[in-house]
Amino acid sequence: MSFELTQKVMFKHCDPAGIVFYPRYFEMINDCVECFFADVLDWPFEDIHGQSGVPTAQINTRFAAPSRHGDKLVLRLKISAISRRSMTFRLTAHCEEELRFATEATLVHINATGRAAPWPERIAQRLQDLKEPTDAA
Repeated sequence: MSFELTQKVMFKHCDPAGIVFYPRYFEMINDCVECFFADVLDWPFEDIHGQSGVPTAQINTRFAAPSRHGDKLVLRLKISAISRRSMTFRLTAHCEEELRFATEATLVHINATGRAAPWPERIAQRLQDLKEPTDAA
């Protein structure tokens, strides 16, 4: 299962050369994650924050082609791994059929004191249900 979010490249995303300034992609990634938590997990960030959180522990991104003002990107998020306290996802962004960037990131569930904590049971089960099957070799 993948979660999709369409993001139009806005003026605010672009540098003076008219292409997306790379840190703006990380904002788009976070927007996609936040929408995934709200729309798919039914656990919006505004309900999470205060008593816990889901900070990014690791992120690796490959930029494949530039995006320009007005492009419509489709961000696709897939859960690739889930553990007791973290999850790893892969996210790609395409404009039409062209890959613009690909990311793999790990989020850690933390408690109010900032320590890694187990996912709530309902969330852990939902993440497990959504996890992409691994290829048998």
